Amino acid sequence: MKPSIKINGRRIGPDFPPYIIAELSANHNGDIDRAFEIIKAAKMAGADAVKLQTYTHDTITIDCDADDFQIKGGLWDGQSLYELYKKAHMPWEWHELLFAKARELDITIFSSPFDDSAVELLESLDAPAYKIASFELIDLPLIRKVALTGKPIIMSTGMANEQEIEEAINVANEYGCGDIVVLHCVSGYPAPADQYNLKTIKNISDKFKVLTGLSDHTISNATSVAAVALGACVIEKHITLDRNGGGPDDSFSLEPAELNCLCKDANIAWKALGKVNYKQTEVEKNNAVFRRSLYFIKDISKGDVISESHVKSIRPGYGLPPKHLDDVLGKRAKSNVVRGTAVTWELLC
Repeated sequence: MKPSIKINGRRIGPDFPPYIIAELSANHNGDIDRAFEIIKAAKMAGADAVKLQTYTHDTITIDCDADDFQIKGGLWDGQSLYELYKKAHMPWEWHELLFAKARELDITIFSSPFDDSAVELLESLDAPAYKIASFELIDLPLIRKVALTGKPIIMSTGMANEQEIEEAINVANEYGCGDIVVLHCVSGYPAPADQYNLKTIKNISDKFKVLTGLSDHTISNATSVAAVALGACVIEKHITLDRNGGGPDDSFSLEPAELNCLCKDANIAWKALGKVNYKQTEVEKNNAVFRRSLYFIKDISKGDVISESHVKSIRPGYGLPPKHLDDVLGKRAKSNVVRGTAVTWELLC
């Protein structure tokens, strides 16, 4: 496994802060100005990148009234696939403008292509990386096309079993992509946190020798923060300006203030991981004096035998550690000692 990869100069890996991707998806709601505002909101919230989805209703499905093409149940119940994707797709003529806006704002932008023509469009815009969506992970010809660009690939695993994940990684490697991040994902919209099985993140890393992360479709940020604590180096979350905006993905997306909290909390979680350490930290050093230690609790005279009535384990911590109590009892005082003196070996004989 590579210790890190790089997208637009930003290192991604366990030794670097989590890379936060704001998924714009269909939350433009057919308005390019809204898409511009989402990109700006992602930048202001502290995200590292904003991600698009590149397809049209005609490249991803067909206009067909057959039962197979009708959505039954869930968030998009009652629509045909063609109707949904016609409403949700990012118009291709917007892409150049959106890439320019992101670069103006100094936030990385890339996309999930859904067919070869999408890859070609994104290559013409010099996309710095590619995302393979969960539903496309089994499209090995698409992964081959993306891998041949030589750009880093982030791939989501929603619905995929171990064999499908392995096949996708192998194809990416075979066709020239060594910079891969695999995002554990549950393809529910929204997805219940109790179905996320976050322990899978480390298993993916161990089994497939890749960097790992999380594509999070839960409503809160708790799952993402927990994922960082389990080794996720990339977090992807949908962003919208208004969760009640009525768009296809608005209802399970973060609003800007929530994305800002995610960026902050994920970074705090990463910093808290630190390294294996059993030494006192800097913040603890000044508090060590408030530990217990052995103190003389009554005046004694030179030559007196020290008994339990003379010594007690109390705060502060300037005396001998309490573990030495049995060693102290039975010894004699070298000199007169006043109550409230810390017990030290130099006072005993």
